[in-house]
Order: sequence, then structure tokens, then C-alpha cells
Amino acid sequence: MFGETFNFEKLDFELLLTTIGILGLKLLGIFIVFLIVKSIGNRVIRRSFEKVVKRDDISLGRAKTLESLSLNIFSYVLFFIFIVMVFEIFNYDATALLAGAGVIGLAIGFGAQGLVSDVVTGFFLLLEKQIDVDDYVTTAGYSGIVESVGLRTTQIRGFDGTLHFLPNRQISSLSNHSRGNMRALVDIGISYDDDIDQAINILQNTCDKIAAEDESIKEGPNVIGVQSLGSSDVVIRIIAKTDNMGQWAVERKLRKALKEALDSNGIEIPFPHQVYIEKKSE
Repeated sequence: MFGETFNFEKLDFELLLTTIGILGLKLLGIFIVFLIVKSIGNRVIRRSFEKVVKRDDISLGRAKTLESLSLNIFSYVLFFIFIVMVFEIFNYDATALLAGAGVIGLAIGFGAQGLVSDVVTGFFLLLEKQIDVDDYVTTAGYSGIVESVGLRTTQIRGFDGTLHFLPNRQISSLSNHSRGNMRALVDIGISYDDDIDQAINILQNTCDKIAAEDESIKEGPNVIGVQSLGSSDVVIRIIAKTDNMGQWAVERKLRKALKEALDSNGIEIPFPHQVYIEKKSE
């Protein structure tokens, strides 16, 4: 009697170990397949968008945006399929799982309004083409370059290197600085004693030389004229239109060239002076 009981318990234990081992191998196999399919799928999606860009069917920024979104959706769908397969390994009915997910989703729907708002806002951002990857934007108090646009979040890289993750629902107002040409603006002052017309001619000649050298300049630079009369200088404004993200480089180049041109022609750029008056007692 005791011997039979001992053998029966030993058999149950071995069966349990065998069952756990089989389940473990199945889980490992599904996980490996998940990684392989994800890697292949990501590669196919990226190559597909690379081919689209090469055919000039779509802009590079738009292609990167749709590629990021496609990878995002593919990852979510693949992860959901992986979860369903795991439940089926443990003999849970996938249909019941989906039904349960629907009930749970309905139960937490009121608490997930933010998530729904993120998805809806992200959908309209993409549908209306308000934003693309590599665009320079200002939104929700942040300025920078868009690195990724997803259904839930948008990633913006600030000019200090910080990566901002913005829930899409926070993008209530958006300024996109990358649509069309950008404006380069330079104000430069001359003294009241100098000839304004002569200074304008010198500045415009210098601007024309820079325009001939710099391909990023699309229009101008043009000397608009006297912008304001300061306390110690006459401010002259220069404006040009440049490629997207090229305005800052053009402004730096203009300031340097205009300063050198004024110096070589003896025109002073005023700067504050301090006068010390010492009263000597007799």
C-alpha cells in the first residue's frame, strides 16, 4: 500500500515537471518567434518606406512620420497576438479573452479618457499633416525638432539636447516653423554722424555678395531701411528668406560680413561709453 502511494506521488511529480518543461519550451518558442517576426516586420516596413522615398512619391519627413507610426502599430498588434498565444498555451479560450478585454475596456473607459484623447489627437495630427518628423515646431511650451509622431505621444528634441515626450492631448495649439521658407533678420546700428544712404549702399552690396555665395538663401538679403532711432544709433534692418533651419547660419554670416564692411568703410557701430568725471577739491 505505502509503496504504491509513493510511486503514485512520484509519478505525479514527474508529470508536473514534464508539463512545466513543455510549457516553458512553448513559451520560449513563441517568444523567439515573436522576436524574429518583429525584427523581420520592422525591416520590411523600413525598406518599404525607403523605396517610397527613392521614388519621390512622398517627402522624407512625411515618410519618417508614417514609418514611425507603422512601426508603432505593428508592435502593438504583434504584442497583442503574443499575449493571445500565451493564454492559449494555458488552455484559456481566446474568444473569452477578447470578450473579457471588452468588458474590462468598458469598465476602465471612463478612467482612460486621456489615452483616448491622445489617440484621437494623434490621428488628426497625422491626417491633417500638421506635423512631420524633422519639423521644427513649438507646442505645449516646448520648441525643437520632431523625432517621432505616435498615436499616443510625440517626441520633440529640444535645442539643448533634451528629448521631450508629449502626450498628444497636450498639443492643443501648434506652430510649425518648417513649412515654407524661413526668415533671417539682422538689425545693425550706425552712428548719427554717418551718412545713412552710404551705409545702406554698403550693406546692400555686401548682402548681394553673400546671396551669390550661399545657396541656402532663397530671397534677398535686402536692406529694408531704417528700422528705429535708438538712443545712440540708427538701426538698419536686413531681411532674407532661407531654407528651413538655415536662417540662423545666414544671420551669423550676415552679421560678420556687415560688421567688416562697415569697419572697412569707416562707418562706426556705436557702443555704450562710460565717462568718469572726477571733481578735484582746491
